[in-house]
Amino acid sequence: MLDFRLKVFYTVARRLNFTRAAAELFITQPAVTKHIKELESQFKASLFERSGNKKISLTPAGEMLLQHVIQLLDVYRELEYDMNLLVKQHTGSLHIGASTTVAQYIIPPVLAQFHKKFKDINIKLVTSNTEDIEHALLNKEIEIGIIEGISRNPQISYEEYLPDELVLVSSNNNSLLKKDSIKPDELKNYPLLLREQGSGTLDVIVHSLKNHNIKLSDLNIEMQLGSTEAIKSYLLHSNCLAFLSVQAILKELKHNDCRIVDVKGLSIERPFYFITQHGQPHSLAELFMRFARNYKID
Repeated sequence: MLDFRLKVFYTVARRLNFTRAAAELFITQPAVTKHIKELESQFKASLFERSGNKKISLTPAGEMLLQHVIQLLDVYRELEYDMNLLVKQHTGSLHIGASTTVAQYIIPPVLAQFHKKFKDINIKLVTSNTEDIEHALLNKEIEIGIIEGISRNPQISYEEYLPDELVLVSSNNNSLLKKDSIKPDELKNYPLLLREQGSGTLDVIVHSLKNHNIKLSDLNIEMQLGSTEAIKSYLLHSNCLAFLSVQAILKELKHNDCRIVDVKGLSIERPFYFITQHGQPHSLAELFMRFARNYKID
């Protein structure tokens, strides 16, 4: 439904290469050039800067047009989604796997609203760590997973779902640490609680600390626990510190049970991912991903 010339422009803007855009669109390079020239004539502005070595870049006008085209594509996708809902009956079973952080703090309200809208879809949620959810997907025990972490299995397709941040957390009653910020190297001086091996959260922490030349063996690890809830409960009754998802401590922060300790120069941001097997996703999995992306998380 989108003007094909805009689709051509969008593809060239993403690829910044006329030849690759032509191949992706299954048209000739002269045809790509023709469509771009027609748009430039229509808007009376150059959309691409041409430089040596056949390199191109977007002009300010091109940047502006790209933003509008992205918005148009979103509108058309939502239009198609909503129109399909009117004519399709969605029934069947959907098995979803979620890593523990996602299952406890992110996905339950999404599932509740999804069930309210699609009552004839029977959903089963499996909860485990990231590694186990990936295995369940490959073993066809689930159709879709939602995980955190930095692992990349070539048999799995990863699509970003939501951003998240891991922060260093302390109980407000911690007698060992009274200050609100520490240097990365000072992490070695305090007892830490960590997730178990196979946890996506642990993978992200290890990767981030490596940038500061800190290994797990350098840390004073008091205990490794199998869930965020277990870590929170332990932390609130001890002098330990722990890296936890911001999503997991909102209630405790509100009630002044714990506080965030700033680690200077250390920012641990990570996305949550939808994972599916390569190829066309299961239709109900695709429906759920679409719904979850549109759901507004408070």
